Amino acid sequence: MLRFVFRRLLSLVPIMFGASLLAFFIMHLAPGDPARVLVGPEGTLKDVVRVRQELGLDRPLPVQYWRFISGIFDGSLKSMKYDVPAMSLLSERLGNTAVLAFWSMAFALAVGVPSGVMSAVKRYSWVDYLSSSLALTGVSMPSFWFALIMILCFAVKLHWLPSCGMGTWKHVVMPSIVLGSGSAGIIARMTRSSMLDVLCRDYIGTAKGKGLSTVRIIVGHALRNAMIPTMSVVGLQIGSMLAGAVLVESVFAWPGVGRLLVDSIIARDYPMVQTVLLAVAMIFVITNLLVDILYGVLDPRLRHDA
Repeated sequence: MLRFVFRRLLSLVPIMFGASLLAFFIMHLAPGDPARVLVGPEGTLKDVVRVRQELGLDRPLPVQYWRFISGIFDGSLKSMKYDVPAMSLLSERLGNTAVLAFWSMAFALAVGVPSGVMSAVKRYSWVDYLSSSLALTGVSMPSFWFALIMILCFAVKLHWLPSCGMGTWKHVVMPSIVLGSGSAGIIARMTRSSMLDVLCRDYIGTAKGKGLSTVRIIVGHALRNAMIPTMSVVGLQIGSMLAGAVLVESVFAWPGVGRLLVDSIIARDYPMVQTVLLAVAMIFVITNLLVDILYGVLDPRLRHDA
């Protein structure tokens, strides 16, 4: 098991190096000059040149890339817009996004897995058709439109939940449902497909022949094997949630990484955008690493094949 984990850790090195290059150069390819944004419309060309020199934007790209990487590790990289260390601001906002992502994934799993299981067990029944329709709706519905509908119904009309901000548990209800609805639909579809494949296996028939209860067969035998491909989808959905959080946090004014990324892009804040992109990539690859390790726990044969 240790060799299995060590191999996965080694594979993260080239991935994170490529992610750092992409995060760095993608902002330099984007139109706009951060120095011009900082000096404002009243700034002169001399002011722009001075700001570019102060920020090091006049130096060669390899030098700027080295400053970016070294600044990430020693904490010296500062945001152009907020004039604070980028990592400290990111860590503050990342906690807020983690709360939102946790409850969104909890909602997606709580809805998606049971729906997929029931849809497979009650194949071609009204339960299957209803579950499939709801899953398709969750996947197809744009998150920003769903967010506006939720605000209109539960905040404006019924006054049950706050429309924006972060504070009590009520503030997290609507954003987590909106962010988790698409993932719930995908997880439900994958769980149904995996369960249908497992329920046709010989060992399920053997378990039925032994007289085991339906609940024990489904939970103890079928679901455990069906969750192996589903876990890969869960890992990918965590990364998708980080991407979807940009829209959801903007609509609900949630002070997280997504909203920070939008504000930093508008301000052409190179260090902040690069730091956020690199952090998202890190979270994505670490999540997939944990999923690979969980594969090895659920199916020991995968440890030797990797």
